[in-house]
Amino acid sequence: MFENEEKTNIESLGEFGLISHLTKNITLTQKSTVKGVGDDAAVLNFEGKKTLISTDLLLEGIHFDLAYTPLKHLGYKAIQVNLSDIYAMNGTASQVTVSLGMSSKFPLEAIEELYEGIYLACANYNVDIVGGDTSASKQGLVISVTSIGYADEQDVVYRNTAEEGDLICVSGDLGGAYTGLQLLEREKLVYIENPNIQPDLEGKDYIVERQLKPEARKDIIDLLKELSVKPTAMIDVSDGLASEILHICKQSNKGCKLYEEKIPIDPMTYETAREFGLDPTVCALSGGEDYELLFTVKQADYDKIKHKMDFSIIGYITEPNEGCSLITKSGNQHELKAQGWNAFKAENK
Repeated sequence: MFENEEKTNIESLGEFGLISHLTKNITLTQKSTVKGVGDDAAVLNFEGKKTLISTDLLLEGIHFDLAYTPLKHLGYKAIQVNLSDIYAMNGTASQVTVSLGMSSKFPLEAIEELYEGIYLACANYNVDIVGGDTSASKQGLVISVTSIGYADEQDVVYRNTAEEGDLICVSGDLGGAYTGLQLLEREKLVYIENPNIQPDLEGKDYIVERQLKPEARKDIIDLLKELSVKPTAMIDVSDGLASEILHICKQSNKGCKLYEEKIPIDPMTYETAREFGLDPTVCALSGGEDYELLFTVKQADYDKIKHKMDFSIIGYITEPNEGCSLITKSGNQHELKAQGWNAFKAENK
């Protein structure tokens, strides 16, 4: 992976030398950041706002495969998946902390490449890096990111506040990240069998990017504010559409009806799923890692959102005794089940 590069052993820098090297070019942009990297703790001041905090852990061999994941993309994605949680609360992301555990196989140049992606994501979303940690790891690469943000108390949106009759909406399109993953896994197997064969990803840029370089949907939060629409409940789509709407329904003590024909699926996702013998709808329901926003709104807001291309209305919330159902294109009704990501399932990649 790094054979042809001049390598610098991280051990020669030491922990504090590495931290100093990686953070020396940090520029703080957030007014709420009083003190960033360089002291025992960061100091933040949100001036009466509610503080939002979320943490995610990414493990090599579980959440990512370095056989086909460029380190710069991985750094970018590590930030995005965390910012997505802040936006899912209808908040503004403002700071992150980044902690790394790395094995001796990683030279300094590899970690610098990872940080290029981290810095790019933070710059694109106007977020400050205010702390973190580094450590040796015997298990490969470990990335832990904590995202911090804020919102006015009346603007925070939870999962447990959906009401009967609310419209169910989702941003963007679904299933692309999962089909992109299937494509990358296939090309990895081809490469293992014959390293002389180059990956065949031509024409598949969109779904590959959906897997390797997702974008948190801050733009949707901004758009909803412009439209004067506050969601009644919201969650980001990390584990698949089915899993996420079931979270909202369970925590809100409600049921739902989703319409298969309304679920947004990109043509490339659809075609690639078919190539792999997969049902595109199942990819959208259970694939995960799309990092779109799934939210409910009051029916009174329908006229404000009905012509917006940024999101789709895919169903509505019901009373709990109606259960959670998917209405197929043929009009049949099936119980909605979560079959997506399980963090403790042995066969997860």
